[in-house]
Amino acid sequence: MQEFMSTYKENILDIENFLIETVFNLGSLEDREADEFKKVFKVFPSLELIYACNEETMLQTSQNIYRNKTSQTPIGRNREYLLNKMEFDESNIAISHPYISSATGETCITVAKKENGKMYFLDFNISILLQRLGLIEVHQGFNFVSKSFYFLTANIMMVLALFTIGYSVYEFISSLLFKDGLSIEAIFKPVIALTLGLAIFDLAKTVLAQEVVFKSYSKNSNEEYRVLTKFSITIIIALLIESLMVVFKIAIDDYSHMIHAFYLIGGVSILIVALGLFIYFTKKKV
Repeated sequence: MQEFMSTYKENILDIENFLIETVFNLGSLEDREADEFKKVFKVFPSLELIYACNEETMLQTSQNIYRNKTSQTPIGRNREYLLNKMEFDESNIAISHPYISSATGETCITVAKKENGKMYFLDFNISILLQRLGLIEVHQGFNFVSKSFYFLTANIMMVLALFTIGYSVYEFISSLLFKDGLSIEAIFKPVIALTLGLAIFDLAKTVLAQEVVFKSYSKNSNEEYRVLTKFSITIIIALLIESLMVVFKIAIDDYSHMIHAFYLIGGVSILIVALGLFIYFTKKKV
């Protein structure tokens, strides 16, 4: 939703002009009230709610009229709070700032129009409005399949991360009780497994957050860079721990194999330099 709001703010003048001109061209809303504004809902696929108030008292005089239902409950409610930040133009039309509707639970903007002693309020769903204007692209069917796949994959990754963490605990306890007792290898191996489990879990959490819970539609988003950077840092830490373990093991057993530890540390160093360059150029690009 944060990206929806950014897109809305970037195009706010065009969106407001479109709404004002279209509502004005509809003519009298009072004449369309008899058929529950069916033609108005056809004109605006993003329109989700219409109701009317007395212009002087700002008490709601009509039922809440949704696209496919109505509700008598809000009749008599004071709607004066909606006018606090509205400025009417010469055509007696004003538009509110975005807010979360208590009636629908969706983020919307409200268009108010004065007409024959009445005040008509039209609530527009922001996400649908942006889609209809071509400012964002969302295919509902594909979006559902995509979210389902990401949800399934991320949950499997979380389960595997838990197994990795469980393995590290099992390996430590078994080494301590049933093998050679406490040693450098017995400590470092579980630490590496824990680090990898953390990396997998963190990646799964990021996938759920960005692709399922708060789906990203931004065309300029650099979130992918952040995910890759964070995951790469975790993997590099695991490799550094492994390198340190190899150095200790070789130092204890046989110094003649120290060249292999050098190769491993050199490879990790190249990864660190590559990651540093990646971060530098992506930040410069953004």
